[in-house]
Amino acid sequence: MSGVVWWARLAAHVSLWRWLLATAMLGLLVLSLMPAALPIPSTGWDKSNHALGFAVLAFLAYGAWPGRIPLSLLGLLGYGGLIEVLQSLTPDRMAEWSDLWADGVGLLIGAALASTMQRLAVVRST
Repeated sequence: MSGVVWWARLAAHVSLWRWLLATAMLGLLVLSLMPAALPIPSTGWDKSNHALGFAVLAFLAYGAWPGRIPLSLLGLLGYGGLIEVLQSLTPDRMAEWSDLWADGVGLLIGAALASTMQRLAVVRST
């Protein structure tokens, strides 16, 4: 089965996408609030960690709420802001505006990737 056909079939399972998005959001929250002294998965650069995490969230949101992409992305950016606020309340984490910018860049990357996958699935299925 080609990747594009697989994508088209998977896109029909909105409840699965919503479950994956909720799980990813919870995982990202836990990783974001863990003490910095604990070893956690990392790309090696804090900003790329933010961009990668939020690219995944945007990609999953595309399948979870296909007709509400702008609203979903705005909500996820707000979620990034909430994480920054929560980090400011922990003893060894701090909030940074640049982290929120990296979240936004990740959201755009993830949305662009999901949109491209969707367009390829439509083109190949016709």
